[in-house]
Order: sequence, then structure tokens, then C-alpha cells
Amino acid sequence: MPRVKGGPKTRHRRKKRLKLAKGQYGAKSRLFRSATESVDKGQTYAYAARRKRKRNFRQLWVTRISAAVRQHGLTYSRFINALKKANVFLDRKVLSDMAIRDPAGFGQLAELAKQQAAPA
Repeated sequence: MPRVKGGPKTRHRRKKRLKLAKGQYGAKSRLFRSATESVDKGQTYAYAARRKRKRNFRQLWVTRISAAVRQHGLTYSRFINALKKANVFLDRKVLSDMAIRDPAGFGQLAELAKQQAAPA
């Protein structure tokens, strides 16, 4: 039986990998082995960065909310706790956006939180 080298399949796999390495510098975009190493490393970084982005955004939202709430004489933790007690279920992304785009509405939430926090 003749030896099968898998020409079309191998070529397709290599072309796919080299296409992913497009934009890399030097041999990393031209040589299959270098391209494979580079693409694998890049995909590892991309996977981690997708998770890190979520952390960074939440941290940004918390910082914005904290700054806005302090103008109303509250702390971030007391504000969030009071909103939960008042059954206001807005996530941090929305609260952060409100603090920037709708200060009046955010002020009403802060007043609600103050009232909720006062009896305790």
C-alpha cells in the first residue's frame, strides 16, 4: 500500500494556523512551527484577558459608584447594603452609568439608601 501523507488536510491545517499568525513579526508569521507557538501563546493570553476584562470593569464601576455615593454622605458598602434592603436590584454597571449620566436619579437612589440605612 502507498504511504499516505494527508496532503490536503495537512495543507488546510497549516494554512489555518498561519492565517491566525498573520500580523506577527518575522518568522512567527511565516514558519509553521514558530507560528504555532506564537498563536498558542496568544490564545492563552486572550483567554486570560477576557476574564481579566470582567474584573477590571467591575472594579471601575465600584470606584465610580463609591465616588458618587460619597458626595451624598454615604459609603459604598452601606449604599449597596441599603439598596438590597430596599429591594432595588440594579447591578453595578447600571448604577455606575446612572451616576455619570443621570445624577438626579442617582441622588434619589442615594436618598432612598439613606432612609433605609437610618432605622438601623
